[in-house]
Amino acid sequence: MADNLVWSAQLAVASSSSQQASKLPGDKIILPQSALEQLLAAAPLQAVSLNPRVQTAAFDPFNPHTFAAETRARQQAEHRQQQLPHPLTFRIVNPRNDRFVYAGIREFSAAEDEVVLSSLLRESLGIQDGEEVKSETDGVVSQDGEQESSTTSVPYVTVHAKQLPKGTYVRLRPLEAGYDPEDWKALLERHLRDNFTTLTVGELLNVPTRNEAFRFLVDKVSPEGDGICVVDTDLEVDIVALSEEQARETLRKRLERAARAPGTTSGSSVGGILALGEEVGAQVLPGEYVDYELREWNRSDTLQVEAISDDQSITLFVSPFSAHQQGRPRADMHIWGDFSTQSSKQMNIQSTNVALEGADALYVSVHALSSEYDGLATQSPVPYRLRITAGEASTEESQEGADEPHEPSDVQCQNCRQWVPQRTLILHENFCLRNNILCSQCDHVFQKRSPEWENHWHCPHDSSHGNDPSSKAIHDSIFHQSCNCPDCQAEFEGLPSLAQHRTAECPGKLIMCQFCHLLVPQKGDSDPDLHDPEVMLSGLTPHELVDGGRTTECHLCGKITRLRDMNTHLRHHDLERLSRPPPRICLNQNCGRTLNASNSSLGLCSICFGPLYVDTYDPEGKALRRRIERRYLSQLMTGCGKAWCQNMHCKTGKQNMQVAESSAMSVADIMKLTRPLVDAINVKPDVPNVSPFYLCTDEMGQTRRNLAEMISAEGSTAGGKGYDLVWCVAGAEAASGDLEKTREWLAKWAPAQGETMG
Repeated sequence: MADNLVWSAQLAVASSSSQQASKLPGDKIILPQSALEQLLAAAPLQAVSLNPRVQTAAFDPFNPHTFAAETRARQQAEHRQQQLPHPLTFRIVNPRNDRFVYAGIREFSAAEDEVVLSSLLRESLGIQDGEEVKSETDGVVSQDGEQESSTTSVPYVTVHAKQLPKGTYVRLRPLEAGYDPEDWKALLERHLRDNFTTLTVGELLNVPTRNEAFRFLVDKVSPEGDGICVVDTDLEVDIVALSEEQARETLRKRLERAARAPGTTSGSSVGGILALGEEVGAQVLPGEYVDYELREWNRSDTLQVEAISDDQSITLFVSPFSAHQQGRPRADMHIWGDFSTQSSKQMNIQSTNVALEGADALYVSVHALSSEYDGLATQSPVPYRLRITAGEASTEESQEGADEPHEPSDVQCQNCRQWVPQRTLILHENFCLRNNILCSQCDHVFQKRSPEWENHWHCPHDSSHGNDPSSKAIHDSIFHQSCNCPDCQAEFEGLPSLAQHRTAECPGKLIMCQFCHLLVPQKGDSDPDLHDPEVMLSGLTPHELVDGGRTTECHLCGKITRLRDMNTHLRHHDLERLSRPPPRICLNQNCGRTLNASNSSLGLCSICFGPLYVDTYDPEGKALRRRIERRYLSQLMTGCGKAWCQNMHCKTGKQNMQVAESSAMSVADIMKLTRPLVDAINVKPDVPNVSPFYLCTDEMGQTRRNLAEMISAEGSTAGGKGYDLVWCVAGAEAASGDLEKTREWLAKWAPAQGETMG
């Protein structure tokens, strides 16, 4: 592949202890700002089509002589465009040993005449801090006439711009046995994507895993050559054992891991979902975790989590699962933990604990300390029993023996704190003082020559104590050993302090963002600090505060609102929904329309009132009452003749509904039925009418009314969220008779039955 970009420079290697070098991953380098200027000057010229609507600054649209000048300027500009290749890769050569390696650029912020290399590149080039490097000069002459070679402590490398072909295949050879090929695909893909731009043949890759790191040798690449580019390409990765002996050792370790896999007799238990009050018996291998999950419990109850084991290496951790607590509880990341050496590990979690706010489940993990501690050399599974109950732990057992019953004449021994009869006090004290000793700090009594007393210890930093060296080693390793946070490199004393940091204020703590719905760190590089006043007042994480600044359209009113203000905005809609007055609907029991200010005082919509309207002067409403009565007579005697009619006060409606009494009625029977309906109607224009009508209406009104009555009846019969009929009518009218849209309208704009603003 021919190089279009020709550039090289000899630069001093910055110290690996610098802040920039410590943060460089993979094959990344940092060059000075002058290198970028030189690269741009050496970049090949490429023709770039300009936007015909964008003119140069000297173009005058009112001067006809500038049109020709504009054309020439655009033609020259098209040939002056310079563009650096992407990605920008380099070949770095150590002139002392002729080693070389390919690298990708991180940024151009190094000191002038210096290059910052990652630890991987320094190792590949054989560069170490403080090494003496001979200068390229012939040397200087001393006073004795002998030639001396001048030395310097700063190594130099030669950096060449070198474009590599896109890789399609790479073969890796592990340098240690025990790798599992089935687990490497996703791990390698993520590691290469995050840390590498190039791969060099003969380069060593250090791939970290959860518990250890594996080293791989880049053995072969395709296209063939010294290196390839791994950006924007489909790369096939093949892992081949370095030798047959290593392959056999890897197979043996895989079989051992399979024998000790979770669920086997030699491995840890599987864990799973726990029910409140259920007790499980299980086992866990040293250094491993068994995870459980509690999904259902009364949120107002206090929970007691207890793990019982005869082995002191068992520890218990609990964390809630919520949007801001996503990880399983571990020794260095948990909300509640019990590191004590007691046989029973237990904790009470109050329902008012702020950590339980918004918790969807409760994660419980049982852990056995690994064999790295003194006295814990066993690798066999540790049995235990676990249970979660509602209510606090009983204090009867802890108080038992605190007030030992004794006779009124008994006397307490000042050495062993036992109550003895006064007549035998002298004999007891003579024996007790010779054989027993009282610890003044914990008031525990030991035999003077017992191993417990010889190994008895008290921590000078806290109130912990124990009777054997292993418990002291465990305590010091857990509470008084310096620990670094893997996400932000902050240093803490002891695992509890580290766990509190990682579940609270660590920038790298993973959260489920409520706006982008991704699992992200709670604080990015450009996000505000966790103690920023705006962050603390908002109740959001720094990432959510920044991400919530994006705007979107409210699905109810269409207003453009910030995402983090959407809940407040929707609460205003909710208050508006609950405070809305109920709509007025047409009093015709067969019509599904609402009324507006222009409707008549009868309470009928314009469709239902239209056949009753005349322009005759009728102040008393007598003529209107007669028209209503004639309308009822016509409906019951001859019917309306509409196929959709379901009016029970209409002959046609009765026939459509297949009512048995659909035969013709006499005038006298009709008058007995309609007279009370007509007399109850208030026809005076100054007094609103509230009496119902039973008039035939159009098909649309009849359909909407049936739909509204069905939705209203659904809520009352199912015992769920129901709506009054007036709101169902308004919803059916707004949705034009569509069932699903009517339900959506009711959920957005209508208050449910029994729902209040409180």
